[in-house]
Amino acid sequence: MSFSDMENFSKILSIAIGGALGAVVRYLINISPLSQLFVKFPFPTFFINVTGSFLIGFLLILLTDKFQINENLRMAIIIGFLGAYTTFSTFEMEIFGLIREKEFLTAFIYLITSVLVGFTGVSLGVWLAKKF
Repeated sequence: MSFSDMENFSKILSIAIGGALGAVVRYLINISPLSQLFVKFPFPTFFINVTGSFLIGFLLILLTDKFQINENLRMAIIIGFLGAYTTFSTFEMEIFGLIREKEFLTAFIYLITSVLVGFTGVSLGVWLAKKF
């Protein structure tokens, strides 16, 4: 195995470890008391998308512009952990399910608030990271 192969393997392993942790945290949030807050509104996914949006904005700036950290660690956090933690595909599936159940208003509110609050989370994360 060449150095390049070993370097790529360590990146892949870092992303896999981060992804495993992100998936576990996502699962724990989905089985937490947050899942009982609203009857029809998928609050755990909403919470994950908003916090994930904030974290990706905050950490992307912090770990690339503000602090020099190991590239594998940065990839484990940004690509692995946050990639597995955020649930945009689940978000889309839940909107589809709400529409199929003819819960049009709930689907619309969920769609709009997730996008707007998620974007606000990214913007706030970037702004806050730049203040460090």
